[in-house]
Amino acid sequence: MAKHRRYDAILIGAARGTVKLVPVLANAGWRVALVERKHLGGTCVNEGCMPTKTMVASARVAYLARRASDFGVETGPVRIDLAKVLARKEAVVKSFIEKAQGMIDMAEGVDLFMGEASFTSPSTVKVDLNQGGIAKLSADRIFIDTGARPANPSIPGLDTVPVLNSTTIMELDELPEHLLVLGGSYVGLEFGQMFRRFGSEVTIVQRGPQLMSREDADIAEEIAAIMREDGLLLHLGVRVSRVTQVAGSQIQVTIETDNGDIDLLGSHLLVAAGRVPNTERLNLSTAGVETDARGYVRVNDRLETNVAGIYALGDVKGGPAFTHISNDDSRIIGKNLVGAGGGTTRDRPVPYTMFTDPELGRIGLSEAEAHAQGRSIKVARLPMQHADRALEMGETRGFMKAIVDSDTDQILGAAVLGVEAGEIMTILQVAMMGKLPYTALRDGVFSHPTLAESLNDLFVEVS
Repeated sequence: MAKHRRYDAILIGAARGTVKLVPVLANAGWRVALVERKHLGGTCVNEGCMPTKTMVASARVAYLARRASDFGVETGPVRIDLAKVLARKEAVVKSFIEKAQGMIDMAEGVDLFMGEASFTSPSTVKVDLNQGGIAKLSADRIFIDTGARPANPSIPGLDTVPVLNSTTIMELDELPEHLLVLGGSYVGLEFGQMFRRFGSEVTIVQRGPQLMSREDADIAEEIAAIMREDGLLLHLGVRVSRVTQVAGSQIQVTIETDNGDIDLLGSHLLVAAGRVPNTERLNLSTAGVETDARGYVRVNDRLETNVAGIYALGDVKGGPAFTHISNDDSRIIGKNLVGAGGGTTRDRPVPYTMFTDPELGRIGLSEAEAHAQGRSIKVARLPMQHADRALEMGETRGFMKAIVDSDTDQILGAAVLGVEAGEIMTILQVAMMGKLPYTALRDGVFSHPTLAESLNDLFVEVS
C-alpha cells in the first residue's frame, strides 16, 4: 500500500516555471514535492527553444558558408553531417537538463517523483511512478505546469501517413528530400528555413492569406519574400483537402486553390498547426478545476485557478506560450506566496522573437491592432539596408518598424525584422517599460557602428 506523504507544495510538471519556483519555495522553508512524467526542463529545454535554436545555428553556418564568396572568402562545397548536427543539439540539451537537475538537487526539502500525476481531491495527488508503484501526496498548495504538445488538425488521411511534429523532426537520421510543412507560423518557418539550408526542398502550406497571421501585412510580405529568396515554395490562402501515401514512401498533400486542386508530393510531412494542453490525464474534474473549451486551465491575474490553493503556470494555462512568460509566472507566484506580494499578470509586456534568419522581434501593439483600438498613431520605419552595421555584416534583409502614439510620443509597439532583431526589439521594450518618448531614442547617443545606433535613424522621420 502506498505511503501517504504530506508537503507544503506539490508541483506537477518539472518545466521551466516550476524548476525556477522550486528553490524559491525551498529557500522559504517549504517542503516541496516535484512530479515529472518524462524529463526535467519541460518543452523548452527538451523539445522546443534550446534544441531548435541550436539546430538553427547550425543551419545559419551552412548558409554563411555558401555565401562565403560574398565576403571575399573562398570555400569548398558545403556538406551537412546531420549526425553531428544532432549530436551538438543533444549536448546542449543535456547541459540544460543537468543545470535543471542541479537546481533541484541544491534545494533542501525537495523530493522528485518521476511518474504520472492525477488529482484525487483538491489537495491530494496520486503519482503512478515510472519504476512501478504509487505515491500519494497531499499539500495545501498545488501548482500545475504540465505544458502543451503539438496538435494534429482534422484532415482526411492524415492519420494514414507518417507525420512529423516539432519534436520528432529533430530525431530524423537523414535529411528529407522534400519536406512538406503544414503551417506558416513560428514552428513551420523556423524548421522550413532550417531544412532548406541543410539541403532539403521545402514547401510550406498556409491556410491563411499570409504567413504569420497575427503580424501586419507588410511584415508578413517581407517574411514571405525572404523565404522565397531562400528557396522555399509557399502556398498561401489554401485548404488541405486530403493527405495520402503514394509511390512507395511519397506523401501527397492535396490543396484547394482558386485555380483548382493541386497535388504536392514530398518525402516527409511536418505538421506545425498549433498545440494542445497536457491536461487530460490530470483528473482535474475531481479537483473541481475549470478548463476552457480547448482544455487549458483557467486562471486569474495571480495565476490562481477557481479552486483555492491550486495554481497554473506556463503553457498549460493558455495565452502566450513562451518560456519567458513561464519564467515570469514563477516570479509572480513566488512574489505572492513568499515575497512582498502584489504579483500580477496585468499589463505585463509580452515580447517574442521568431528565430528565422533574419529574426523577427515583436513587442506591444502592431499597426493593425493600434488602428483597431482607434488610436491616433504615427509609424516609424527603416529598411535594414539603411542600417550601417547591417551593411557591414552583409545582412540587409528586412526592416524596423515602430508604432508611436501621436498625442504622447510614447512607443506603443515595434516589429523588427532583421539581423539580431530580438536584441534591437528589447531596447525598444525597455524604452516602453520606462515610458520614454520616441524622441529619447531618436536623440540618444549610441556606439558606432552598432545595430542599436540605427534607432536614431528609425525615429528621425515619424509620420
